Amino acid sequence: MATSTTSAASRDPLHGMTLERIVTALADHYGWAGLGERIPVRCFTHEPSVASSLKFLRKTPWAREKVEGLYLFMLRDIRRSERDA
Repeated sequence: MATSTTSAASRDPLHGMTLERIVTALADHYGWAGLGERIPVRCFTHEPSVASSLKFLRKTPWAREKVEGLYLFMLRDIRRSERDA
């Protein structure tokens, strides 16, 4: 039974990812302005930083879900671009 849990977890792109790594990857990929356009919350639009974003996202489950969803979309988009190239 541990094998199925391990294999399922290894297929989950969020498994082992910290919120900090997710926010950093999104900011690197889209830039803070692009991130603020996609998820319009103050921590991305007004004096954005990783620290302020983490503080907000840890307290706000709906925003964290949006960030995780955007991260998964970004990964799919990157894979699609690499495949098409």
